[in-house]
Amino acid sequence: MSKQFASHADLDDKAVSFEKLSDNAYAYTAEGDPNSGIIVGDDAVMVIDTQATPIMAQDVIRRVQEVTDKPIKYILLSHYHAVRVLGASAYNAQEIIASRDTYDLIVERGEQDKASEIGRFPRLFRNVESVPPGLTWPTITFDGEMTVNLGNLEVQILQVGRGHTKGDTIAWLPDQRILFAGDLVEYQSTPYAGDCYFREWPHTLDTLAEFNAEKMVPGRGPALKSADEVRKGLAGTRAFLTDLYSCVNNGVAAGRDLKSIYRETYDFMKPRYADWVIFDHCMPFDVSRAYDEATGYDDPRIWTAERDIEMWKQLEG
Repeated sequence: MSKQFASHADLDDKAVSFEKLSDNAYAYTAEGDPNSGIIVGDDAVMVIDTQATPIMAQDVIRRVQEVTDKPIKYILLSHYHAVRVLGASAYNAQEIIASRDTYDLIVERGEQDKASEIGRFPRLFRNVESVPPGLTWPTITFDGEMTVNLGNLEVQILQVGRGHTKGDTIAWLPDQRILFAGDLVEYQSTPYAGDCYFREWPHTLDTLAEFNAEKMVPGRGPALKSADEVRKGLAGTRAFLTDLYSCVNNGVAAGRDLKSIYRETYDFMKPRYADWVIFDHCMPFDVSRAYDEATGYDDPRIWTAERDIEMWKQLEG
């Protein structure tokens, strides 16, 4: 393989930021690593996405304890990916909440995804021995929407459409106009689209735009602290997805094979997006999924550690 596989070359530790967005909302970010969101009520705390391992989650817990003495009672999983959920055991939360679609994806492909992601991200899973055996299982599932009261603070939990996965879940504080978007939105970071719905994701972003959020915690990248930054985050994610899928779809229509389409798409996207975090990691996975969708695979195929390596050799070898 001419390029190091996935994120194997990304071994430098990132600087963590813990930013207050309101009296109730905080963003835990780390230079393009997966973000966590924190919502603090009078009675309890909700953490949105747990980090990749319990050891990494301890830093989130420490920072939460610096701003409140309320217990972390709720974990919300924005989707099923291992880097988002395998730190859950550290929190000893009362409930782990996920959409029913996310639960179904854990059943269908959780074990394969766990092995796949641990293989892709050696730095994020540096303390992989701290992950307990098995998977992170929700204790509460919902369809469409639900509300959690943290004590004088209601958190709306919603599915607004398929995008990054079929189970994508957001959290919304309507009075404060703060949105926790999960990986539906990335900022200055490359969207991972290996398990996505390319044709639906832009419409889901349009729905998110209708919230008129004034602040947002994206899945990766810095917290967005104004309505203008939120618009830029939505627009950037949308542009990446539409540019990539259009390029792949045109290649399929012209009868080109996957490797040829990959090289053309990479060369088209690189001048526009190469400075975004994990660009080289994501591109082979994103183009493979776009090719599948353009050739009739409506639902994403399961990535395994073996399929990851085989695909990478085919496209980057």
